[in-house]
Amino acid sequence: MTDNILLVEKRGDVEWVTMNRPESLNALSSELVKALRRYFEEKYDDADTRIVVLRGAGRAFCAGLDLKEPRSGERTPTQALKGQSNIRDIYKAMRKCPQPIISLVKGAACGGGFSLALASDIRILGASAKLNAAYLTIGLTGCDMGSSYFLPRLVGASLASELLLTGRFIEAEEALQHRLVSKVVADEELDGAADEMIAAMLATSRLGLQLTKDALNFSIDAPSMDAAMAMEDRQQILMSLTSDEFSQRREKYQN
Repeated sequence: MTDNILLVEKRGDVEWVTMNRPESLNALSSELVKALRRYFEEKYDDADTRIVVLRGAGRAFCAGLDLKEPRSGERTPTQALKGQSNIRDIYKAMRKCPQPIISLVKGAACGGGFSLALASDIRILGASAKLNAAYLTIGLTGCDMGSSYFLPRLVGASLASELLLTGRFIEAEEALQHRLVSKVVADEELDGAADEMIAAMLATSRLGLQLTKDALNFSIDAPSMDAAMAMEDRQQILMSLTSDEFSQRREKYQN
């Protein structure tokens, strides 16, 4: 990746992706935005990677947009919208890519960094983690980079409204209390905290894992139970009639 701003380490079928701007708390510079968007869009056609683990180098996950990065003079509305879309498309790509994404969060996860965690499938926090929708506190609205979509679905409308309307931080233990995250561990244990989940996912069929994420994405916005179950029906028939692995696993359990 560009100037090692995004480090990708392949560990078997799992890619460990590290935002590598520790001196700026991994703030989203224009180069990091490009690197993240390109990385997740390339996952669409990556048949070798089954799981992605996302983390930040140093003492923070991601402090949000890099407000210290020099900006060129006045921008037209068209130019401003293009810049907004470039960042927004990271989160769209994260939901579209077939690989489950596990975020390991310590320290600050603010604004766009908060949304990186929200757009992940699983979130594990270090004890030092502090998350907030910082958009409102810098003079914008609290609804940005998918925050108004992801947050109510994860914690309900009441807490989402509070967090978005105040910009206050939610710390690790409170996030766990509201089931925003799967678990909280000591910062030094964070890298190993996902091992059990990763092992369980790798023990499943490759296509089954992908289709589970796919069905969850559709079902969150399904207009009815019938629509969600119709998706499930089609995917189960697809797996049962086309997957040799299903036949092998069924025979194993029958025996």
